[in-house]
Amino acid sequence: MEKEFLKMIHEHKKIIYKVVSFYANTESPFNDLYQEVVINLWKGFPKFRGDSTASTWIYRIALNSCISFFRKESKKPVHVELTWDIPDRDNSEDIAELYALISRLGELERALVLLYLEEKSYQEMSEITGLTVTNVATKLGRIKNKLKEMSNE
Repeated sequence: MEKEFLKMIHEHKKIIYKVVSFYANTESPFNDLYQEVVINLWKGFPKFRGDSTASTWIYRIALNSCISFFRKESKKPVHVELTWDIPDRDNSEDIAELYALISRLGELERALVLLYLEEKSYQEMSEITGLTVTNVATKLGRIKNKLKEMSNE
């Protein structure tokens, strides 16, 4: 069982990295959050039946772990520092501004934005977050409007 788990973690480490990077900040360092996600994946691994793909299951556990971690640790707003390099292009300032705005969103909103940026379908987002497909679509529409309003401030 341990070898299977380690293989799955290795094959999907980019998913874990992306989710943790999206939520890590100075109060909740990357390594602490990454460890929390891996621990929760290990705890849930014996119950993983393969009803969904491994990547969907990992996204769900990783997102829920990060959200739960912040609920337990703090109720104050979280500032997210991105750990990946923003492309060096003419619109890099726009991208940096977008990520700054995203960091001001709530945990679930950020999770949906992350999945949207990962080009997940509404159905996949629904499976990962536990929301209905209609609720995912509605929330994404509201998030887009919220980001537009925030950028006009």
